[in-house]
Amino acid sequence: MVTRGFSGRRPTADIANRLPPGQFKTDDFPVLSKGPVPRIDLAAWRFTLSDGPRPLKSWSWNEFLALPRSVWEGDIHCVTTWSKFDMHWEGVSVDTLLEAAGPSPAATHVMAFTHSGYTTNLPLEDLVGGRAWVAFAADGEPLTPDHGGPARLLVPHLYFWKSAKFVAGLRLLDHNAPGFWERNGYHDHGDPWREERYQGD
Repeated sequence: MVTRGFSGRRPTADIANRLPPGQFKTDDFPVLSKGPVPRIDLAAWRFTLSDGPRPLKSWSWNEFLALPRSVWEGDIHCVTTWSKFDMHWEGVSVDTLLEAAGPSPAATHVMAFTHSGYTTNLPLEDLVGGRAWVAFAADGEPLTPDHGGPARLLVPHLYFWKSAKFVAGLRLLDHNAPGFWERNGYHDHGDPWREERYQGD
């Protein structure tokens, strides 16, 4: 479990209005990971979208970079209580990936899985409608391995553990199933404005 132990100075009114409950603003980009940073060979990297166990579409790194790109600018919020404002991200929207793969209409949830073995669950509705991306750049630079590079999931309206680092694919499900941190006490959903940090919040 990641503890709550960060703290900061009292924010000004304009900053406070952008901070979810219990958060503080940082100008850094803290690095928090489960386990060691994996070494990922771009020549072997693949991103796969599947319908349950059935693969729908898979992309190599070069194929992925050839997909239509989009950008998102805004604030991110980590469950360990830091928030970083005005970030600029670039990647491929989950909408674009789903359109290319043609998934089953029975899907209601998604399990994100990664090259490190980490998993996290999300309702499908939290990933569509321009709300989520597979990002490969942040603030004008390629994502470094410490921050989940070469690519990570980006779901900025939820706590940042839902934005899985080293993402390898999305598995569409017709039911909800908890991922790694959700099985270990974190909230199933993770909305920072509702302070959904831990089970029972």
